[in-house]
Amino acid sequence: MPGRETVVYMPDHDGGAAPAPDLDELMARVARGDQAAFGDLYDALAPLVHGLVLRVVRDPAQSEEVTQEVFLEVWQQARRFDADRGRARAWITVMAHRRAVDRVRAAQAATDRDLRQGIREYRESYDDVEHRVEVALESERVNKALESLTEVQKQAIRLAYYGGYTYGEVADALGLPLGTVKTRIRDGMIRLRDVLGVSHG
Repeated sequence: MPGRETVVYMPDHDGGAAPAPDLDELMARVARGDQAAFGDLYDALAPLVHGLVLRVVRDPAQSEEVTQEVFLEVWQQARRFDADRGRARAWITVMAHRRAVDRVRAAQAATDRDLRQGIREYRESYDDVEHRVEVALESERVNKALESLTEVQKQAIRLAYYGGYTYGEVADALGLPLGTVKTRIRDGMIRLRDVLGVSHG
């Protein structure tokens, strides 16, 4: 990653009131190999990315490592960013959440316990799914069941239950409407129930 070896989270208080940079334009320049634009993008989003990663990973040292990995991926994959399909901020925050969740899953054998607890605490009246699913939860079956969900469903459920995010925070992170996120989580929970073979009748 060009010239970025340490994470700087504090804003630069120089007394000025510089306008916020156009992140999509910066991404376009980064895609062309512009290191100065990458520096500006990093400075603009590093505090946000680190904060989101820390919410999931919890450990400050690991969160810094994941933040660096995210920006390395941004630099390497910038040409894949398509401004017509979404904003740079959302693209990078989704990338950050994915890497943070991957780090948690790789480092913690007990992460499935968090999902079990999340399903127990899930309070929706549509069919009382949390009580019916919890009795069937086993680590290998849960991981296999998760793979049957769509990418959005997996991301939303992992953020809600691994990261402790509210629906609103999940919606913001994924760049989706709140109602869409609620629907994706509901449908994902129903799918988990069905894949795990838990009757709801």
